[in-house]
Amino acid sequence: MGLDPGLRRLALGTLLAAYPGPVPPDWAVDLVADGLAGHTLFGRNIHQPAQVAASTAALRTGRPDVLIAIDEEGGDVTRLAHATGSPYPGNAALGAIDDVSLTRQIHHAIGAELVGLGITVNLAPTVDVNSADDNPVIGTRSFGADPARVAAHAAAATAGLQAAGVAACAKHFPGHGATVADSHHELPTVDVPPDLLRRRDLPPFAAVVAAGARAVMTAHIRVPALTGDRPATFSRAVLVDLLRDEYGFTGTVITDALEMKGAALAAGGIAPGAVLALAAGADLLCIGARVDADLVERVAAEIVAALGDGRLARSRVEQAAGRAAELAAWTRAAGTSTGTPTRLGYAAARRAVHVEGVLTGLGRPLVVQLHAAATIAEGRVPWGLGPHLHDTEQIRVVATEADPEDLCRRAGSRPIVLVGRHLHRLPGGPELVATLAARHPVVVVEMGWPASWRPPGVRAFVTTYGASHANGRAAAEALGLTR
Repeated sequence: MGLDPGLRRLALGTLLAAYPGPVPPDWAVDLVADGLAGHTLFGRNIHQPAQVAASTAALRTGRPDVLIAIDEEGGDVTRLAHATGSPYPGNAALGAIDDVSLTRQIHHAIGAELVGLGITVNLAPTVDVNSADDNPVIGTRSFGADPARVAAHAAAATAGLQAAGVAACAKHFPGHGATVADSHHELPTVDVPPDLLRRRDLPPFAAVVAAGARAVMTAHIRVPALTGDRPATFSRAVLVDLLRDEYGFTGTVITDALEMKGAALAAGGIAPGAVLALAAGADLLCIGARVDADLVERVAAEIVAALGDGRLARSRVEQAAGRAAELAAWTRAAGTSTGTPTRLGYAAARRAVHVEGVLTGLGRPLVVQLHAAATIAEGRVPWGLGPHLHDTEQIRVVATEADPEDLCRRAGSRPIVLVGRHLHRLPGGPELVATLAARHPVVVVEMGWPASWRPPGVRAFVTTYGASHANGRAAAEALGLTR
C-alpha cells in the first residue's frame, strides 16, 4: 500500500534532495512536480555555465518555484569553480581586509552570478567565529576570530547576496567556529556555557537576522548545556527557544546535510534524522550529496510514518513546508540581477596578502607545494601558485616524506618558496620548514588559516588567508613570479 498522496506531498515539501551528473534525471524533475521543495547542486552537477542554466531550467519544468541551492561561499568552498578555484577570495581574506563595503560587493557579485544561472538559494555566508586555530572544517571560511568583525561582515555578505536576488543562508547555528572536529565525520562538542556562546559565537547570527537573512543553517555540533547528547540540529532549545524566540528569526531553518556523520550517527540514519530535525523546529531538510529517488522516498515515508505514530504533529510539518514555500516565493519575487565573475575578486585578494619579512631578491626560486588533504566541504579543488607562475619550477611533495637535503640540492643557489595550507597543523610541516630554513633561504606562503605559528629562520612569511584561484594569483604577484 502506497503513501497517502497528500501526506507524501507534505513531507516532500520539507526536503532538499540532490542528483548525480550534469543533467537532472527524470526522477529528480518528477519529484519536484510531486512537491519536493528542491535540489542542492554540487560540483558533480557543474560543468559550465550554459549547462547549469539548462539544468535549472529543466528543474523548473517540474515546478516554477522549485528551490535550487548551492554552497558558493567564494574562497575555498566553491561549486561553480570547482575545476579551477574561485575567482573570489573567501571570508578570511575579506575579514583581514576589513572593508565591509567590499564584502558586500563581493557577495553581490557571487549572488548575481548565481541568479543568472537560475540558482535561488546560496548556502552561505559562513558566519562562524573561528576561535580555534585547529578547527579542521571552518578556518578560512570564517571572517575571523573577533565576534564584532565577523558580525559586521556577515551582515554585509547577507545584504550583498540578497540584493542580487539570491536567498542567503547563514551557517552554522549556533556556531561551529570553536570545534576541533569535523561534523562530516563525527559529532563535535562545544562544552561551554550559553553566556559564552552569546558573547563569542552568536553575535554574527544576531547581525544576519537583523540584516534580513532569509535562511539559517543548523550545525551538527553538540552543546551539552543546550542540546544534551544530541546535535543542535535536533535541539528545540537551539532552533526554537534560542534562534526564533530569543533572536527573533522568522525565516527558514535549513539543516546541514543529514547524511553527515554528526547527524546520521546520532539519529540512527538519514530518515530518522529528518524526523528529529522537523520535531526540533527545522523547516527544510538537506538530505546530502549522495541522493537517489529511493532515498528521497524513504525519508518522505519516515516523515509520514512519524505523522501517524505521534512523533510528529501535522501542524509542525505544515509549518515547515509553509516556511520552505515562503522562501521559494521570496526567490521568485526577488530581483533579476545577473552577472559573471569579474576582476573584483582578484583585486580584493591582492589587498588581503600580508607579508612579514623580505621578498626582494627571490629571482626564480624553487616552489615547493606541500600536499594538504581537502575537507569534504571544500572538495578537491585545485590550489596553489602553479597556474600563475611564469618560468618558475614547482614541485609537489608530502611533508612527512620529503627529504630536506634533496630539496636543497634541487634548489641549488635558488631560494625555496614553501607553499602550504594550515602549515602549523600539517603533519611534518613545521619540522620540514624548520629544517630547510636552518640550511637554505626559505619563504613560506601560508594559504590556510594562519594561526599564530611563525617558523624561525625564514626570510619571509606570506599569508593569503585562503587558497582560491584569486588568492593564488595574489601570492604569485606578491612574490614577483607572474608575467
